[in-house]
Amino acid sequence: MTLRAYRFSLFMAMSLMALSLFSMAKPAVAQVTAFKQSVAEAAARDKDIAAFYQANGYKSIWVGRTGRERNRRVALIKALSQASVHGLPAARYDAGGLQAKMKAAKGPRERGQLEVEMSRAFLQYSRDLQTGVLIPSRVDAAIVRQVPYRDRTSYLVNFSKSSPAGFFKALAPKTMEYNALMKEKLRMERLLAKGGWGAKVPSKSLKPGQSGASVVAMRNRLIAMGFMKRTSSQTYDETMKSGVQQFQLAHGLAADGVAGPGTVAEINVGVQSRMQSIIVGMERERWVNQERGKRHILVNIPDFTAKIIDNGKVTFQTRSVVGANKADRPTPEFSDVMEYMVINPSWYVPRSIVTKEYLPALKANRNAVRHIEITDNKGRKVNRANVNFAQYTEKTFPFAMRQPPSKGNALGLVKFIFPNRYNIYLHDTPAKNLFGRESRAYSHGCVRLADPFDFAYALLAKQTSDPKGFFQAQLATGKEQQVNLKNPVPVHIIYRTAFTTAKGHTQYRRDVYGRDARIWNALQKAGVALRAVQG
Repeated sequence: MTLRAYRFSLFMAMSLMALSLFSMAKPAVAQVTAFKQSVAEAAARDKDIAAFYQANGYKSIWVGRTGRERNRRVALIKALSQASVHGLPAARYDAGGLQAKMKAAKGPRERGQLEVEMSRAFLQYSRDLQTGVLIPSRVDAAIVRQVPYRDRTSYLVNFSKSSPAGFFKALAPKTMEYNALMKEKLRMERLLAKGGWGAKVPSKSLKPGQSGASVVAMRNRLIAMGFMKRTSSQTYDETMKSGVQQFQLAHGLAADGVAGPGTVAEINVGVQSRMQSIIVGMERERWVNQERGKRHILVNIPDFTAKIIDNGKVTFQTRSVVGANKADRPTPEFSDVMEYMVINPSWYVPRSIVTKEYLPALKANRNAVRHIEITDNKGRKVNRANVNFAQYTEKTFPFAMRQPPSKGNALGLVKFIFPNRYNIYLHDTPAKNLFGRESRAYSHGCVRLADPFDFAYALLAKQTSDPKGFFQAQLATGKEQQVNLKNPVPVHIIYRTAFTTAKGHTQYRRDVYGRDARIWNALQKAGVALRAVQG
């Protein structure tokens, strides 16, 4: 309210005091009725807002003259004005427009409309900050995560009963990762204002012993990024080799200290691109804004790792192989709960592999894929010599296929099950050579582990004093053995191309499926923008 409007209201109030009780009440009632009618009409377009105001008798929570409502207005405008700090689309909430309308609103009808408009902006901001700007599955069908959306009306109800500043502070994820990404985002915004990391490296590759303009350009970028201390050397010496290795470690590259084409390409990625990865990471963090479990398993697809987290600390880590980036093979993103492991597993071949890969081979040669059994609908082994495979199509093929337990089994010697409709699980593999590669997207969707036995021991350590001995005893039977976890463990399959560690540089990974690029494009369309910050 402006000072002029306030003085006018004070003058009117003093004038009314001279009137009789009846004549004083009549215009007040008319004002209240007009305000409530305006609120009811404006809220009718949104069932959640309408339900809130209907329940509270169409009373104001924003535009009234009480100190509490004034505090709410101040807190709302402050929060909306700082939306960009969280990588949110600030224009969507239009803090400046709301302020202008607050100054202009005079009569009860205008104030009623403003009341609802403020609630609408409040709800949009609150949900965006708490559970994300985007609906994940609409951006990429393989992001099948169940976002923990809250009831929209509950935001208004809880806010009206809370400290305004405290309510807004509690919305964003409280994870160390979210806070670290936000801090890194601010650092990068300041860096962008100063011009970034300087000129790009003009050569496609460099190696130790070289010198020249390209080596100087790489030196300068590594210094600007914090991977090297300042030096005047123009030669690719041991100091620069160490800096390259540190850069490679922070970007998931083979740390050989040689700036090959892949390393140079990553060194040349600009500040803007890294900021996009950070903002996307913050949005993804909002999608899982819920308790993840004191002990949980974290699989980061672009990082090609699987970790066990206990009370916020990594207690076990192994390399992984994830789904290939083609057709229906990419590993989906979701959370579930691991219930058991199977030692000496059989591989029940997925229908898609049976019909699309094995059936064509069987049509060409009935003795193809001899290591796989063909079974009927009761699980009985079928003699392939008696089957005319040529008569079947993908839709009509009536058999299933199974690979019995063995060292050569596609699942290796152990698999870890968290029942889900996507038929995704973690498992061993006989194809150990893939774990030595820099990029490890080769599977049909499931996650292969480089150290599955050690992974099993870490899980079993919570329920037996001799996890290795117990596991090996089950393995020695040669028969399929299911071992239930006494305390099931949450599993979170995530996709982060930017993430932080307790110490050292922010880590960056390649966008193996192009999902982050799609998310960034969607965020841009929603109004999210990069910014440079002085200071």
